[in-house]
Amino acid sequence: MCPPRTLRLAVLSALAVALAAPAHASSTELGLGADWLLDPQVGAFQLTLAGETPLARHLEVGGRVGLLALTGPGRVGVPIDLRLRARFGRAYLEGLVGPWLVFADSDTLRFHAGLGFGVWTRSFAVGLEVGALQRTGMLGVRIIVPL
Repeated sequence: MCPPRTLRLAVLSALAVALAAPAHASSTELGLGADWLLDPQVGAFQLTLAGETPLARHLEVGGRVGLLALTGPGRVGVPIDLRLRARFGRAYLEGLVGPWLVFADSDTLRFHAGLGFGVWTRSFAVGLEVGALQRTGMLGVRIIVPL
């Protein structure tokens, strides 16, 4: 069972993502991600939907939510992240933070933070993310498709 403070954090994060929902955002994206968690050595795969709105000329704020699958043993969950992204021509740099819920696990609520960077083409973006999930480091790749 989650402690009350942890549950409040999850609810507030979900609310923040809902406020940045694609229906109210200036852009919507579908994302695919694959990560390697350093300890224990397992994989994480995500399918996410993100929405964001501009804050300034090259700065956007938004959120993403989706489905998560962890390997070894197989577990599923929901990644929820708030995102701040800066665009520099075709390149981007972003910071992500939020709770990831992993079901059927003793540690249901996990804290995620990451730094992503990548390049946009005409029809998609490809990038890397370096971060942490609870007490372990993670390295990942992302493919983003605007909707």
